[in-house]
Amino acid sequence: MPRKTPEAPMPPEKIVDIDVSAEMQGSFLEYAYSVIYSRALPDARDGLKPVQRRILFQMDQMGLRPDRGHVKSARVVGEVMGKLHPHGDSAIYDAMVRLAQPFALRLPLVDGHGNFGSLDDGPAASRYTEARLAPAALAMTADLGEDTVDFVPNYDNQLTQPSVLPSAIPNVLVNGATGIAVGMATNMPPHNLVEVVAAARHLIARPDATLEDLMRFVPGPDLPEGGKIIGLEGVREAYATGRGSFRTRATARVENITARKKGIVVTELPYMVGAERVIEKIKEAVNARKLQGITNVQNLTDRHHGLRLVIEVKNTFNPEAVLEQLYRHTPMEESFGINNVALVDGQPRTLGLRELIEVYVGHRLDVVRRRTAHRLARATERAHLVAGLLVAIADIDEVIAVIRSSDDAEAARARLMAVFDLDEAQADYILALRLRRLTKFSRLELEAERDDLARQMAELREILDSDSRLREVVSDELATVAREFGTPRRTVLLEHAGGPATQAAAGPAARGGAGRGSGTPLEIADAPCWVLLSGTGLLARTADGDAPLRSGPRSSHDALAHAVPATTRGQVGVVTSTGRVVRLDVLDAPGLPPSGAAPSLSGGVPLTELLTLERDEEAVGLARLDDDAAPLVLATAQGVIKRVTGDRPGNRDSWQVITLQEGDRVVGCGHAGEEDKLVLISSDAHLLRFDAAAVRAQGRTGRGVAGMRLADGASLVHLAVVAAEDVSGSVVVTIAGTAGALPGTVPGSAKVTPLDRYPAKGRATGGVRAHRFLRGEDVLQLAWAGPEPARAVGSGGQSVTLPAADERRDGSGQALPAPVAAIG
Repeated sequence: MPRKTPEAPMPPEKIVDIDVSAEMQGSFLEYAYSVIYSRALPDARDGLKPVQRRILFQMDQMGLRPDRGHVKSARVVGEVMGKLHPHGDSAIYDAMVRLAQPFALRLPLVDGHGNFGSLDDGPAASRYTEARLAPAALAMTADLGEDTVDFVPNYDNQLTQPSVLPSAIPNVLVNGATGIAVGMATNMPPHNLVEVVAAARHLIARPDATLEDLMRFVPGPDLPEGGKIIGLEGVREAYATGRGSFRTRATARVENITARKKGIVVTELPYMVGAERVIEKIKEAVNARKLQGITNVQNLTDRHHGLRLVIEVKNTFNPEAVLEQLYRHTPMEESFGINNVALVDGQPRTLGLRELIEVYVGHRLDVVRRRTAHRLARATERAHLVAGLLVAIADIDEVIAVIRSSDDAEAARARLMAVFDLDEAQADYILALRLRRLTKFSRLELEAERDDLARQMAELREILDSDSRLREVVSDELATVAREFGTPRRTVLLEHAGGPATQAAAGPAARGGAGRGSGTPLEIADAPCWVLLSGTGLLARTADGDAPLRSGPRSSHDALAHAVPATTRGQVGVVTSTGRVVRLDVLDAPGLPPSGAAPSLSGGVPLTELLTLERDEEAVGLARLDDDAAPLVLATAQGVIKRVTGDRPGNRDSWQVITLQEGDRVVGCGHAGEEDKLVLISSDAHLLRFDAAAVRAQGRTGRGVAGMRLADGASLVHLAVVAAEDVSGSVVVTIAGTAGALPGTVPGSAKVTPLDRYPAKGRATGGVRAHRFLRGEDVLQLAWAGPEPARAVGSGGQSVTLPAADERRDGSGQALPAPVAAIG
């Protein structure tokens, strides 16, 4: 049997007794120091964390400049991880992605190509994206090779890396920072580059400037996505102490998203809030009944038009009040807590605005001072070599003879130094001289270079010797950076937000009233209002119950053709040329500001967008649908007049109110009581005025009665209802023209005459002549009768001046300056 090999003896155990609490304390302190100094907190000088600094430095070393092509992000991550940052590739890529996101940084430092993520989605993997330095990053890494900052060894002492970047941009304030360390955290908002540079230049010129002085240049943060900052007291506190908070609010406005619906359109969201997150919170709040009045949310964002979030609001709800609820219950309003913690001389400190700018300015002064000293040393060295070369060229024959007669380079160097009084550096430079440099032109170049170097050295010494000159250089460089990379402010600063948001009280008693709180009522109250129809066909409603005809003209645009009283939650009827009445909700008409605000009828919506009309059917006017309304009166082109009894079908959207003869159509409508006067005007310029009581009310199927006797070829063009007490204050406007001319092409002639100049006649008569035609005129293009003042407008709603009143009822008109489309 083979002999068994004896086993080697076990080494003696070595057990070290330690205090567990002391070990834990020491290890935790080392870990905390590593996190604070090497991972989570930015340096107050360049505003960068170590991984961000290493990414920018390595990309600069790789030559990934803005004027060159993009490279794979994975390659950049690999270079950074292998040479400078021995941690996970995901941490490096995440840091690089943030440097490229325009919604995260006010001034991105990496130019990303591909999917670098959004506020709602993460980026694509590093193997699918490409990157290079953004133009602003060149200002961060400029002058690295001129001894502007200290270099320290990398993790394996094989390479060196900058301890801080020269940072010609005040990045710590412009792009802000966020990070969680051990026992401390930082959260710094972005600011506007132009404003921060202005404050820094002010501090450079006046080192004793106060915080109030600097806040005149930096009033508040400027967020990448815009939005609004509500309440500046927290911003002032943060600028003074380094800690504070403010509220960011989305930018939204109320718009008519369809002809019948209003909506809230969001174009800017708070900092780092995505549209999908807002939509999700809106849906949750609606399901939890925290939000009311919202019917739909659409995200119409695209890369061409930017953010557009459309929130549809029910017609019975006040959009402004719904917007207040959105601010209250969704991320459309967020709080941002400022905590300006950064490293200063390797120690974490909480800094106010003045301290942050002061640290940065001190850094730039040191960078420019070191750069100037480096450039002076290089210029001095070059000037020394140029001086020796000029000596050699001045006596080049002897120099050549000395070199040729020397046994080797060492002997030649020694003899040159002895014969021409040169030092070793100058002698070596002459020995390395090429023969082509011995021309006469080369000597002129050297003399020009000598003079230029002397001028440069004088300027550099001036900067080093004068603190004011040094500050001037730093200030000028900051101004250049602001001109090159600065953009206008995007965030609006508001001192106060106004009233608090409101909620609708539960229960039917609260419908239409104010919610809890003192803000805008959530639901629109069923208040009195007037529904207005303009001469150009725009429909609107007033915000109060004041009669628009009694309070004077409401607008310098368009003319008021019809106005009926109603309530906000009520309904009105639209009378059409086919004798139909179409039911219309008042809430479908957009509201105008109060009469004291001089609203414009151009804020209305085209009536045709709210109705579905048949072919060749037109809207003639408005009708009241309430029980207190006087009978509806209609007039047709064939001279028929009809007053309709008040019976209306309660469950139909439209109904017929007159049976028309073949080829007839309704030309006018109104409401006429027994005491009111009816005025009919025909196309052959005749006017008939008689009492409404002469027309007996009929049911909806009635054909009406004879209203005006018309001549052959003539038709009725206008019906007016005038209260008895208004006859003396009303006027008649007639506009004559040529029947063969296209509508709206010939201005024609107009006449304005008081209504009381026309005598009353019996119903079914021909009336009296109201306008004497001039040569070439044969028809009334338009006619109108009603209370003063009369107003004529063109097809676009622009005013057309009417002539002064003419007391002659059968006089001729005066030429108009432009065609008239409507009178009101």
